[in-house]
Amino acid sequence: MPRLLLILLALLPLSALADFAHLRVQGSNTIGAALLPALVQGQLRAQGATAIEQAPGTHINETVITARDVRGQPLRVDIAAHGSSTGFAALGRGEADLAAASRPINETEVQQLHALGDLRAASAEQVIGLDGVAVIVHPDNPLPQLTTQQLAQIFSGQIQRWDQVGIAGGKIHLYARDDRSGTFETFKALVLDPNQGELSAKAQRFESSDTLAERVTADRQAIGFSSLAAVHGAKVLAVAEGDAPAMLPQRSLVASEDYPLSRRLYFYLPANPKPQAKALADFAQSPAGQAIVAQLGFVSQQVKAQPVPPQADMPPRYRTLAQQAQRLSVNFRFQEGSASLDNKALRDVQRVAEYLRQAGKLQSKAVLVGFGDPKETPGRAALLSRLRALAVRRELARDGVDVLEVTGMGDELPVAGNDQEQGRLRNRRVEVWVY
Repeated sequence: MPRLLLILLALLPLSALADFAHLRVQGSNTIGAALLPALVQGQLRAQGATAIEQAPGTHINETVITARDVRGQPLRVDIAAHGSSTGFAALGRGEADLAAASRPINETEVQQLHALGDLRAASAEQVIGLDGVAVIVHPDNPLPQLTTQQLAQIFSGQIQRWDQVGIAGGKIHLYARDDRSGTFETFKALVLDPNQGELSAKAQRFESSDTLAERVTADRQAIGFSSLAAVHGAKVLAVAEGDAPAMLPQRSLVASEDYPLSRRLYFYLPANPKPQAKALADFAQSPAGQAIVAQLGFVSQQVKAQPVPPQADMPPRYRTLAQQAQRLSVNFRFQEGSASLDNKALRDVQRVAEYLRQAGKLQSKAVLVGFGDPKETPGRAALLSRLRALAVRRELARDGVDVLEVTGMGDELPVAGNDQEQGRLRNRRVEVWVY
């Protein structure tokens, strides 16, 4: 591998070689604190670099990684992990080659950065892993779960005492990430905004998930939220949305994005990225990169088959699947207001096809089950859910997968409430089952 890379480097013009020398990544603290440095080091080792060293940067939450490439030339990667919004701002100022974000780019940022290309294109917006925003309390707190509505009331200050949610404990102490954080943006979008809540001015704010979690574990009256990878001994609560059952951020539920506070972790690249930026993104998507994602406490996108216990309240066909087949860990979801697969789903098609290929199950072993949200017209929810499953079948067929069966179950088995658009979007999904 190093020899091949050496030959490739020798063929590059000097201007391209200069691009390999220095990479600047800014953005999410969730990604940048530990995952990003680990991915950088893994990618450098994969390309044959030596003398890899990591040191703190000039400011807190900054990291510098240095190495030498296969030609002995110096390499340097600067990481500044001050929050997702700072990554997009740095891209716009020309101070970053790649932005790391723990929430999707918003419309304002897309417009501000239009000169860099369409940052929502599949080549620009790359999901590198999954995470659950964990709601955490002191380890001695007896509370088992909360609804998203209760969380909104707590963090907006409408509920201020623990006895208002049924337990003793006095006043509630709020801990939250800062405004630049993608974790906060996710919590705001999934919890506060749908329930008309704004974060209480009494909440203590933190740039670092690690610091926030440490403070929660030391305060018996605390409640906070952090990355699943930064719980650090705090107790994690189950979360319920709408009529859906309460769920803990278990890896299987985060991988399928059924957990109500699941989120995606992103790299954003400009239309003409530096070679080193593209190499890092490609490595993050690879099996080796996804293994690092899992090692660092996040949820990888590698496809796994897992049994689902049959339940009496399951639709009959679904219960039969649970008895006879296994469900893959990935759910396919769609662009908002569209029957087209979203950027993650397009890559997941390749991952599912590769899994089935390696398992020897390309032909007539997979069943696609579509779901959706309620519709006023009878039968329309079932029809639309089947059409979503058919769209997935078409994509899988291009990769050589011959699906055994396609079915639509309409608005059965919701994973979210349907009173908000974000919940309806999560319910519009396609599961993959294999015999």
